[in-house]
Amino acid sequence: MTSSTAAKSVRDRLIDAAEICLRAKGIRATTVSEVAETAQVSRGWLYRHFPDKASLLGTAIVRLNEAYWSEARALLDRCDGLADQMAAGVVNARSAYDDPGAVLMRLRMDEPEEFAACAGAGVQGLVPDLADFWRPYLVAAQERGEIHADLDLAEASEWVARVLISLSTVPGNTLDPTDRAAVRTQVRRYVLPGLQGDPAQ
Repeated sequence: MTSSTAAKSVRDRLIDAAEICLRAKGIRATTVSEVAETAQVSRGWLYRHFPDKASLLGTAIVRLNEAYWSEARALLDRCDGLADQMAAGVVNARSAYDDPGAVLMRLRMDEPEEFAACAGAGVQGLVPDLADFWRPYLVAAQERGEIHADLDLAEASEWVARVLISLSTVPGNTLDPTDRAAVRTQVRRYVLPGLQGDPAQ
């Protein structure tokens, strides 16, 4: 085994350990010593790869974020039409929020300042990130004629992001956000008409 392979495996072990600690304790309560112990390396080895706690946890958060968006795209790409994509997105986001293994939403909500320090964008990046995620789906829906041809897609994507965050995270009396068929019905009834109307009116 080469030294670069050994270094890579130690780095990966440290990121894995950081994820384990983040899932269990969050950002504030996670210490560098605990991450090193979980990875079964010394603190000295940890500091060879990461200069501080923020860079270590930030690397773990970026990896979690990339994995989440990749899985979400794979799920939505199997859906037929925008309404079904939105419904699948809400259910997926809801399960991610409930599942302690999917820690990103919880960290953004519970520890916004620490999240911002580690990941850079923090809570302020949630709506723009989600809008960027949804924009290609709105482009495709526009090309299929599902939504109005004259929509400002940047504005519409941000509106969709805000609506879907609300559907997946804010409790209500009339919708179970884990019921994909019910979410699809509500999207068809209320969200799609907003995207199908003439934006000039």
